[in-house]
Amino acid sequence: MSGRPLEFDPAIALKAAMNVFWEKGYEATSMQDLLTAMQISKSSLYLEFGDKKSLFRQCLARYIHDFAAAMQQQLDQADSGWQFLSQFMSSARDDVRAAHGRRGCLVMNTASELAQRDTDTAGDILAGIAVFRGVLESAVKRAQQEGNIPAESDASTIALFIISSMSGLKIQAKAGADANAIQSIVDIILKAIRQVA
Repeated sequence: MSGRPLEFDPAIALKAAMNVFWEKGYEATSMQDLLTAMQISKSSLYLEFGDKKSLFRQCLARYIHDFAAAMQQQLDQADSGWQFLSQFMSSARDDVRAAHGRRGCLVMNTASELAQRDTDTAGDILAGIAVFRGVLESAVKRAQQEGNIPAESDASTIALFIISSMSGLKIQAKAGADANAIQSIVDIILKAIRQVA
């Protein structure tokens, strides 16, 4: 006999759960928060996604996949590698103006909350950072070929610098920094990247 058909869209439910975790953090998110947002029963949640930790790791994977795909698409469509890097960094400023812009980055939020006490999640975070780093490294190499970043600079290290810088910008935004302050920091970061060798 075939199983009972699903009465909800797992992809939509997963995205709803991801937004709750992103907004509240792992520990502060209750099962009732998840059930309300996902609009499913507890039994359906456990059958489709497993326990809370399993659901969270699936949400984290979805976030990483979607964010990296958006980054890659923006890089592919950018007029230059430098344009992409400038827009990527300035997105921290734009996030401050958005309705949910001060939520930070789910990956970095999770690193602060869980990475030191949950090896599974720590591994997920490192894998996610590696994916982001790959896209940024491609952008840096393209910018080097186009003459906007010194060719002798180490693209991999610059990519990590960008990730670290963006993490700091997200923290500044969560702490209440305004868009102008964020952009001022971005300008300094971009200047540093163009001069590093």
